[in-house]
Amino acid sequence: MPQASAKQVLVRTRKVARLAWSVLAYALAVILWGAYVRASGAGAGCGRHWPSCNGEIVPRAPRVATLIEYSHRVSSAGVLVATVVLAVVALRAYPLRHRVGVAALATVALTIAEAAIGAGLVLFGLVARDESLTRALSMSLHLMNTFLLLAAAALTAWWASGGAAPRLRGQRAVWLALAGPLVAMFAVGASGAVAALGDTLFPAPSLAAGFAQDLSAGSHLFVRLRAVHPMLAMVTAGAIVVGSGFVRAVRPSAAVRAWSRAATALATLQVCAGLLDVVTRAPTAMQIVHLFLADAVWLSLVLTAAAALAESPAAQKTGGPGVLRPSASG
Repeated sequence: MPQASAKQVLVRTRKVARLAWSVLAYALAVILWGAYVRASGAGAGCGRHWPSCNGEIVPRAPRVATLIEYSHRVSSAGVLVATVVLAVVALRAYPLRHRVGVAALATVALTIAEAAIGAGLVLFGLVARDESLTRALSMSLHLMNTFLLLAAAALTAWWASGGAAPRLRGQRAVWLALAGPLVAMFAVGASGAVAALGDTLFPAPSLAAGFAQDLSAGSHLFVRLRAVHPMLAMVTAGAIVVGSGFVRAVRPSAAVRAWSRAATALATLQVCAGLLDVVTRAPTAMQIVHLFLADAVWLSLVLTAAAALAESPAAQKTGGPGVLRPSASG
C-alpha cells in the first residue's frame, strides 16, 4: 500500500469505523427480522426452495408468508453484500494481516455460514411446524453462529474506531473472569433458541397451563426444555454481574467501565424481560425484544473483553489509556 499521510490514514480509518458500525446495526436488524419469520410461522413461505422462492426468482402473486420470508432473504443478501464491501474497504485502508482486516474477513465468512445454515433449514424442511430434534440443533447452531457473526462485526468496528490490539500475556485473571460469562452466553442462547421454538410450536393457553406443560413427562422435549432456559439465564446473568465488576475493578479505563456497566445493566434487564416473556406467554413482540436484549448483552460482553484485554497491566499502574488512536499499523 502506498505511503499515506497521517491525515489520509485517519480519514480512511474513520470511514471503515463508520461503515463497520452501520453494517453491525443492519445485521442486527436482519437477525431480528429473522426471529419474526420464525415466530410468525412464515419460514416455509418460499417452500423448500433456495435461493429461489417457490421456484421463482421474484415470486408472483405471493402470500403474506411468502412476502415475509422473501423479504428476509433479500435483506440477508444485503448483509452479505455489506460485509464484503466492508472487508474490501478495510483491506484497502489497513496493512495486510491488520486486526481490522482479519475481523472484517471473519465477518464475511460467518455471514456465509449464516446463509448456509438458513438455506439448510429451508431445503431440509426444518421450518414452520417441524418438531424434529434436527431442527432444534440447527436453530441452536444458527444462534451460536449469529453470536460469532455479531462479535466479528463489533470487533471490526471497535478496532477501526481506535481499539488497541488485545494483549493476553499477564491478563489471565481478566480473561478467566470474562470467559465464563461468554461461554455461558452460548449455552443460554442455544437453550433460548429451543425455548422460543417450543413457544412457537406449542403455545400455552394460559400461564398455569404453560407451567403444567413444562413439568409434564408427556410433553414434547422442546416444551420440557423451556424450564431449563430461565435457570441458565439467571445463573449467567449473575456471572456477568460478578465478572464485569471484577474486570471494572482491575482494568478501570473509561471504555471498560462503560461496556462492563452496559453488560451488567443489560443482563439484569434481560432477566426481567425473560420473566415478562413467561408471564405473557411469549407473544411475538416479546420474543423479538428478548432476542434483541440477548444480542445486546453478548455485544457488550465482547466489547468489554476487547477493551479490558487491550489494557496493559503496566499501563494500568501508570494510568495509561486503554484505547489507542486509529493507526495504519498492526
